[in-house]
Amino acid sequence: MPLADGDLPVLHATSLALTERRVALVGPNGSGKSTLARLLNGLVTATTGRVLVDGLDVARHGREVRSRVGFVFTDPAAQLVMPTAVEDVALSLRRTHRDKGVRRRAALQVLADAGLEGLGDRSVHGLSGGQRQLLALAGVLATGPSLLVADEPTTLLDLGNSRRVGDLLLGLPQQLVLVTHDLALAARCDRALLVTDGRVVADGGAAEVVAHYRRVA
Repeated sequence: MPLADGDLPVLHATSLALTERRVALVGPNGSGKSTLARLLNGLVTATTGRVLVDGLDVARHGREVRSRVGFVFTDPAAQLVMPTAVEDVALSLRRTHRDKGVRRRAALQVLADAGLEGLGDRSVHGLSGGQRQLLALAGVLATGPSLLVADEPTTLLDLGNSRRVGDLLLGLPQQLVLVTHDLALAARCDRALLVTDGRVVADGGAAEVVAHYRRVA
């Protein structure tokens, strides 16, 4: 799945089958791990090869794939578009809950499940950094994805909020692909890939790959 920006390869050819429930992508900045993650929902397209999600070719069935793959960005400001927390989640429910009252009640339940109970009418700008990231995550989960890709979701958070977001992510029933510099969080996953210079250089049990990365970093 090589990609290119001009003549510069971003991700070299590789073949992977990601079947584990929780997969971590680790590696230095600029290594290609975020590019690899973004291939899964078409935010980045491969110049050669194929990317399949649930048997669907991302390049050919992009809309259907995006309905199955949720994506959480590092900065929640990239995702929060409505004035209040409940309105932001309700926006994700507009297709599945036509009635406004039903939609609001469903959105409040999503917030409660994300640890944000009682904050529905709070301005998104009045939430803490951790609360905003939980809200961004809640909005994505409200769409009912089967796969969640999270690109460094704890990077901007303090220790306590990093733990809250990490615990929520690892406890999800959905398959999770997690790009992270938090090696303690990565080690709690089932599998980890170490990406360096656009290549997957280690692949295996999360604890073992993280330990290897610590040795060679």
